[in-house]
Amino acid sequence: MMNRRTWLQTAVATAGAAALPQSWAQSLSGRGQLITRAIPTTGERLPIIGLGSSATFAQVARSEDHDALKAVLAKMTELGGKLFDTAPSYGASEEVAGKIAQELGINKTLFWATKLNVAPRGGKADADAARKQLETSFKRIGRPVIDLVQVHNMGDIATQLPILREAKQQGRIRYLGITTTFENQYAELIETMRTQQVDFIGTNYAIDDLFAEKTILPLAKERGIAVLVYAPFGRARLWARVKGQQVPEWAKEFDATTWAQFFLKFVASHPTVTCITPATSRVANMVDNIGGGIGRLPDEAMRKRMMDHINSLPNA
Repeated sequence: MMNRRTWLQTAVATAGAAALPQSWAQSLSGRGQLITRAIPTTGERLPIIGLGSSATFAQVARSEDHDALKAVLAKMTELGGKLFDTAPSYGASEEVAGKIAQELGINKTLFWATKLNVAPRGGKADADAARKQLETSFKRIGRPVIDLVQVHNMGDIATQLPILREAKQQGRIRYLGITTTFENQYAELIETMRTQQVDFIGTNYAIDDLFAEKTILPLAKERGIAVLVYAPFGRARLWARVKGQQVPEWAKEFDATTWAQFFLKFVASHPTVTCITPATSRVANMVDNIGGGIGRLPDEAMRKRMMDHINSLPNA
């Protein structure tokens, strides 16, 4: 499957390293500040680009080659990023990132987002196991307070949300939420958003994956719920679609010079999106991703032009 790494390797092989966008190898200093968005329930602001750990980050964490991950986390914070999204199910990501953040001295400044995911899909969670998993996350992250914990892929809402509410009341977590990127769980996500008080949701949204625009994002705005976006590169399909294609010249009108910035700026231009969390284990990609949250964003007319352009390309 064509993902960002294989897309980059192909680009190097076919065009030569000198032909790659210069912004990947340059500092973003002088290009402006990273856009921030407010968490509706408190007004606290988060940089719109964060770092996820469910894909390449998790793979490298398992390999025990942690220097690359240390460099990525350091670069994110250097460039103004703050939110790191992880989960106990993402291999060694939570534990490794916790150690790295403490080594770098950024543990207290990161906005930590992790999850509860001990429920069998569609089954009932063991409350004691959920509490034990939460305690393990505290130990791994190395902080007495975790910023955000979400019920992963809807889990067992009836069992797990009360556990998170209890932890929030105790001051041990600051925000709670729910996540899913599975189509067959969207109805449950929407119902929970309507009937439960949650601070955050996490779901998939991309230029070629627009379901969230129909109900989820409007409902989040109505209910005052922050939105973390997963899979902003269309579950990697977009890299296959743009293989061999140049970023259109008109993308410079909203300060996008690479495909990653093109895709991320489309997502960021939806005003209900709070933070986007693409995963990477490469510093160059982290720099590129941060560029997707700096400068101008496309307006509605430009968003349509962007969609039309992607739709004109062959399907992956």
